[in-house]
Amino acid sequence: MAVRFVGIDPDTDRDHCPTVWADAEAQEILLQGWKPTPKTQAECEASSPANGSVPESEAIVRIPARMIPMIREACDAVERARLR
Repeated sequence: MAVRFVGIDPDTDRDHCPTVWADAEAQEILLQGWKPTPKTQAECEASSPANGSVPESEAIVRIPARMIPMIREACDAVERARLR
């Protein structure tokens, strides 16, 4: 796996750190974020076209908007690798 660190929340305390990585080889973006509240989790599940609740193998995470440039960079890295 060729995971590349892209960025960390610039307002982090380095203990609770939303983070972005790109895995160009697997064509995936990896995100570390905050867990939603039960209310937000329920709202997400209720508004999703998926069948039922989020499976144990998946998660909803919250990422601050200030990290959008890092997420774009990760998307670009994965896309560039795909187009090679």
